[in-house]
Amino acid sequence: VQLQASGGGLVQIGGSLRLSCVTSGRTNSNNAMGWFRQAPAKEREFVGTISWNAGTIYYTDSVKGRFTISRDNAKNTVYLQMNSLKPEDTAVYYCAAGRHSWATARTSDYVYWGQGTQVTVSS
Repeated sequence: VQLQASGGGLVQIGGSLRLSCVTSGRTNSNNAMGWFRQAPAKEREFVGTISWNAGTIYYTDSVKGRFTISRDNAKNTVYLQMNSLKPEDTAVYYCAAGRHSWATARTSDYVYWGQGTQVTVSS
């Protein structure tokens, strides 16, 4: 099973990026998916999660109203739309596939992880 995250890059403050995460090797349509990020010298932190059918979605407080998670189970792909980006959003962003169908913020509930994609927000 592989998760391939893409879409990162360099963007100015207030800009937007859309991250994608494609799962190969198995279907993830029955699993929750999550996005996490890790800034330099900081621990990995939860960004957002989506349940298997997109019925439940929630985010960490710092990105609410700016980031949107969605998924296309037919394409085995989950997305993270990031708007109004701030310098503090600079990090490596990771997607992950959960062991359960329900949305969760707990790192231990995720079994497969992508390699990460760098997002840099510059002033």
